[in-house]
Amino acid sequence: MTPAKPTKNERRGATLSIKRGKKRIDIHVAGRLDRETSAPAWRKTLRLLSRRIRKTIHIDASQLDYADGSGIALLAYYKHYGQTHDIPVEVESLSDSLAALLQRYLQQPESQDISPPVVLNAIEKVGYAVWTLLDDLYAMVAFFGHLCLATLSTVLHPGRFRVGDFFRTCELAGANAVGITGLLGFLFGLIMAFSSAMPLRQFGVEVYVSDLVAIALVRVLGPFITAIIVTGRTGSSFAAELGTMKINNELDALKVMNLEPMVFLVLPRTAATLLMTPLLSVIAVVLGLVGSGLVILSLGYPLITYTTHVQNALTGTDIAVGLVKAVVAGGVIGAVGCLRGLQAQSGPGAVGIATTRAVVTAIVLLVVLEGIFAVVLHTLGI
Repeated sequence: MTPAKPTKNERRGATLSIKRGKKRIDIHVAGRLDRETSAPAWRKTLRLLSRRIRKTIHIDASQLDYADGSGIALLAYYKHYGQTHDIPVEVESLSDSLAALLQRYLQQPESQDISPPVVLNAIEKVGYAVWTLLDDLYAMVAFFGHLCLATLSTVLHPGRFRVGDFFRTCELAGANAVGITGLLGFLFGLIMAFSSAMPLRQFGVEVYVSDLVAIALVRVLGPFITAIIVTGRTGSSFAAELGTMKINNELDALKVMNLEPMVFLVLPRTAATLLMTPLLSVIAVVLGLVGSGLVILSLGYPLITYTTHVQNALTGTDIAVGLVKAVVAGGVIGAVGCLRGLQAQSGPGAVGIATTRAVVTAIVLLVVLEGIFAVVLHTLGI
């Protein structure tokens, strides 16, 4: 069979003629096979190989003057087709430079064996969980240590403290949270009084609900409720804010400008939560006592009876214990929120993960601290 006549476009650059024999197919390539002239050759090649031929392919490239990436890719396509279908493909009379380029196209990267996913048994899972927990505890202890050093450095050099950022955070964490804190404190006082009045009424001592609610709110529930609110509002916002700054490389920019993020970002936020949490706790306790007082009044007792029981039940020690708990909780919430923000990784969900970790870690630490306070206060008889 005579070779196909080249088209007008092919005469400008490359020609690819195909001659089919009984045992093999002869292909003749000539001219310049580049990105502008290789399209007709590619169409012929695809039509030829789409018929799933099983004959030997012989390519004569003696008259191929030039080939760029698209042209060499055409020759490599023939070779890959032959390897895939177990058909001999021969490329002869190719210039040394084009042969070297073709060889580079044909080189396959060394296949790396994909290791199967590691499957851990129960003991290994427990060990991995314990190791992760210990590593996280180490990171938190180290962070608190760096924060203490930054605080000491700021005390020695007060000009480094960002007063404007501190007051802005006080507004966001304190003033803007007064409404929700007071509402929840009022509702908790109301609910506790109702829940306690029903059992005590059976014994005719429901008036002592005042003592029970007052002590519980001042020593435990008031600081704890406030800490949970501050965790959800403020600690999560710290993690999201610093996490976004880390992803946007703003923390690296601060370090380039010789501004330490611990002093520039973490310290004002932690100081603000440490100051605002006790004040919010006082609001929650006061409104909680108002809520429980409404219940006592609804039971038929006069206001003077309620206030007298509250004054007799509470001591200065109880108030001091509640304030100390609130101060410690505020410092922990601010520090943990900033830590999780600084630990944020890259990725679309990094900020969400950092925020979730901040809230979960803070709540767990608050519960642990409450347990520690309970043991210590019981041991000291306070």
